[in-house]
Amino acid sequence: MHIIPAIDIIDGEVVRLSKGKYESKISYDKSPLEQAKLYNDFGFKWLHIVDLSGSKDGKINTIKIIEKIGKETNLNLEFGGGIRTKQDVNDLINIGIDKVIIGSMSITNKAMFESIFEDIKPDKIIVAADVLDFKIRIKGWTEDSNVHLFDHIKYCKQLGIENYLCTDIAVDGMLTGPNIDLYKTTLEKFPDIKLTASGGVSNLEDVKMLIKLSVRGIVIGKAIYENKIDLKELVKLVK
Repeated sequence: MHIIPAIDIIDGEVVRLSKGKYESKISYDKSPLEQAKLYNDFGFKWLHIVDLSGSKDGKINTIKIIEKIGKETNLNLEFGGGIRTKQDVNDLINIGIDKVIIGSMSITNKAMFESIFEDIKPDKIIVAADVLDFKIRIKGWTEDSNVHLFDHIKYCKQLGIENYLCTDIAVDGMLTGPNIDLYKTTLEKFPDIKLTASGGVSNLEDVKMLIKLSVRGIVIGKAIYENKIDLKELVKLVK
């Protein structure tokens, strides 16, 4: 089980959103590289990076930033945002991204999505499902796909994909606690998948509850940036 600090990036800045709304953006002082080095120094093993500008406009804007993070830390990197082509995926893997997070493409362009696995093993991919009431939203959470989370997991499992990242948009960035029922119900339905929980974590007790569900990982962002969770205590939970 991994505890995975998050870095969300807009225009080169570390930011957080509330409920996925871009107008709610809060910027933080440290650069993405400085923040990544902090997590590296504390002993975290994984880092979750999202290019929020890319998610919205369909173009990766952070290649230079993530290359620097890869070269100057020992962190395993999972990255998403703005990935729209097979070449995007290949480029990210070639610069050292350990797992590529794909959201919109897996719904809006299934032919392109399926072609990825001609060259890349499914274990390099994490399928992101950003949900409201179990319905997946796409393009930086700005559009409703009308696709149910469970139907999408069934489709992706047929392609050999076992890694999934599920974010409840209703609680993301709100510090009100994660949607435990969402993850519990999903794992009861699909006990063989590796599910990463994201959204709403506000304190160490939230983290401990998610650990009990045997999730693959827990992505934590705003609770860290707003000093709701002590990094020294957090990293102890996976040591």
